[in-house]
Amino acid sequence: MSGIQAQVAARVRGAVALGLVPPSGAEAVPATTLTDPAWLAELPALRSGDPRVAVTVWWYSASAVVMAPVLAGLAVGRPLSARLEDTTVFLGPGSRPVAAVSGAPDADPAGGLRECLEAVIPALAEVAGMRERPLWGIATDSLANGLLSLGRALGDVPAVTAVAVPLARAIGSPLPEPRYTDVAGVRFVSRVSCCLVDQLPHGSTCVSCPNRLPAERQALLESTARRFG
Repeated sequence: MSGIQAQVAARVRGAVALGLVPPSGAEAVPATTLTDPAWLAELPALRSGDPRVAVTVWWYSASAVVMAPVLAGLAVGRPLSARLEDTTVFLGPGSRPVAAVSGAPDADPAGGLRECLEAVIPALAEVAGMRERPLWGIATDSLANGLLSLGRALGDVPAVTAVAVPLARAIGSPLPEPRYTDVAGVRFVSRVSCCLVDQLPHGSTCVSCPNRLPAERQALLESTARRFG
């Protein structure tokens, strides 16, 4: 990988795990492919089980990857384009995106993100036969999680996560505003969506799942926070 994203990735500890560096052997596809319902419907990950669950779970991981370059660029002060025509997505096992590379800078990253989400989400909703709104919620949590991970990687969680709400507002409705909660000095995403992972065979409920009872979720977050310490 070369170019502007390589400069961004070089400044982020754990860039590979954050989807900023394509792994060897991953299949490269133009990000515009993600707007094609026919192509999406043929993905192995979306062809089994309840279509709503399959699409939601796939989008939970895919949205994090697709947004990774633009979020990293914002975090290090080198804005990258989120526009699909400027982006290449790399697919790993099970046809799940594992990395994305932006090939251009962009003075309007929020506008690029809006274009991206407005193109991909309707295609996914068509494949699943579901409403678009839950997929916008998934995108919000991916945005919030991405910035939180970048904040931890860069050693400045407050500054990087402070980008989340202004960015979401700039993208605009129907994207919900991201939320965070601090537990025992550790910041977590306060989820606005359910990823439906617990509806997969052998799936489990996320610690921060919004469907948990508040007291149960708080106790689990406190336990997780202690591990950070």
